[in-house]
Amino acid sequence: MNFIQTLAISALPVIFAITLHEAAHGYAARHFGDPTAWQMGRISLNPLRHVDLVGTIAVPAVILLLTSFGGGGGMLFGWAKPVPVNFGNLRRPKQDMLWVAAAGPAANLVMALAWAMVLKLAIGGPEHGYSDALQEMAQVGISINGVLMVLNLLPLPPLDGGRIVVSLLPHRAAWKFSQLERWGFPILLALLFLGVLDTILRPLLWMFKILIRTLFGF
Repeated sequence: MNFIQTLAISALPVIFAITLHEAAHGYAARHFGDPTAWQMGRISLNPLRHVDLVGTIAVPAVILLLTSFGGGGGMLFGWAKPVPVNFGNLRRPKQDMLWVAAAGPAANLVMALAWAMVLKLAIGGPEHGYSDALQEMAQVGISINGVLMVLNLLPLPPLDGGRIVVSLLPHRAAWKFSQLERWGFPILLALLFLGVLDTILRPLLWMFKILIRTLFGF
């Protein structure tokens, strides 16, 4: 499969995986009392409201390009424009932060399961001209949503897992741990370039895919 075919098949699952992750945070924040994202028009299933030219388009495209020409199995990931959340507006800021943070990975889990169902139907249904493309698209959907779910659950602020940890810790420990947020992105980049992130994520993704295969009988 050439790069253009790979890009065409991957575009839909990648864009929805990244953007609906952010939309889920906005929906959860509004539910728990923060209307910030809603007032800014960011609570939407329209991917165009969440697309970041670098994180949603350029980075995944470069990974796909390198994978296509290098023949490797590059780990596909990206990001969207973060949905603004004012945690101070939540009815119970510390407790509700957990649910707002968990909404993004939960959305990725739901999408991964939905793509697994698509794959199951594509494999078991009658063959047609789009069968192979649909199977490839579903596999990309499972993969990208698995990566985003596992990556965002790492206990490092400002990732969702870091915010979940802040929500669960006692107040003093939570405040100290939250101070890591200013260094979170540099730490993540360092882990990425040192290969540590890959070492952490691959076993977790392997277990996630085993779970999907077991649930759907692949």
